[in-house]
Amino acid sequence: MNKIIYIIRHCEATGQAPDASLTEKGKEQAKKLAVFLSGKKVDRIISSPFLRAILTVEPFAEKNNLKIETDSRLKERVLSTVSMPDWMDKLEATYTDFDLKYEGGESSKEATRRIMHVVNDLRESDAKSSIMVAHGGLISLLLHYYDKSTGFEAWRKLSNPDIYKLQISEDHHQLERIWLEA
Repeated sequence: MNKIIYIIRHCEATGQAPDASLTEKGKEQAKKLAVFLSGKKVDRIISSPFLRAILTVEPFAEKNNLKIETDSRLKERVLSTVSMPDWMDKLEATYTDFDLKYEGGESSKEATRRIMHVVNDLRESDAKSSIMVAHGGLISLLLHYYDKSTGFEAWRKLSNPDIYKLQISEDHHQLERIWLEA
């Protein structure tokens, strides 16, 4: 059975904390996102429990009378629980070595497995077309799963918000970027 999953990176936020809200620009982006998605038939919305992800899809959900389900498997990946001044270099290394894991953090392999469980649940659900709202680090790993040529640079090039359309069947998938916030 063919499924469509719209993979959305949240709009511009005030910070990285789970309760960080959207900026004023982010709130406007969420409204534009709702307009952009308005022509799409969507059966289900699943989001990271982080406030910025929920607020990103809320205008669309309200306009279409859809419930936003939260799923902790879509929360952002934790690179480490200790401060790392060279965190960007450390992050880049995790795109080369998917088993690399820093103190208190999650490896790329673990984070990929986590988001793929959500994708597989959506594939097995009755919903033909779903929206999944998450975070850049996690989404970039999903992109890598389907396209091994993507990695750290794909993460760096993600915008807030960003949308990819994943069409998936038993033996085929097609992934395309359908939004790039200017």
